[in-house]
Amino acid sequence: MIASPVLADPAEKAIKARQGYFQMLSFNLGGLAAMAKGDVEYDAEKAKAAANNLNLLSQVDVVPAFPAGSDNVAKKGKTRALPKIWEDFPGFGAKAQAYREAVVALAAVAGNGKAEMAPAAGALGKTCGECHNTYRAKTF
Repeated sequence: MIASPVLADPAEKAIKARQGYFQMLSFNLGGLAAMAKGDVEYDAEKAKAAANNLNLLSQVDVVPAFPAGSDNVAKKGKTRALPKIWEDFPGFGAKAQAYREAVVALAAVAGNGKAEMAPAAGALGKTCGECHNTYRAKTF
C-alpha cells in the first residue's frame, strides 16, 4: 500500500478536497461536452449518468473546503482560487447557485437526445466559465 502524505495544514487539506471535487465535476462535464460538440457519439445512458453524477455532486456542501487563508496568494502554487472568493463570498455563492440550477436543467434532459442535451450542457458550461473568469486564476 502506498502511504499518502499527511497534510498538517487545514488549508492545504481543504485545497486537496476541493480540487478532488472539481476534478469529479470536470470528469463528468467533459464527457457531456464531448457529446454536445460531436467529438464522441451521443449516448443517452452515459449522458444521463454523467448529468445525474453532476446533480448529486452539486448537492455537496463545499463551503468547508473554502476556509479563509486557502487562496492562491496565501498558498502560492497550491491553488488557483483567487482571494476574491472570500472578498465576495455572496457573489461566489450566487455563481454556485446558478451552477446548481443549470445542473438540474441538464439532468432533466440529458437522456432525451443530443438536441436537448447539448444546449443544456452549453448553459452549464457557461456557468462554469463565469465563475472561473471571476474567481479562478488562469495558472498556479
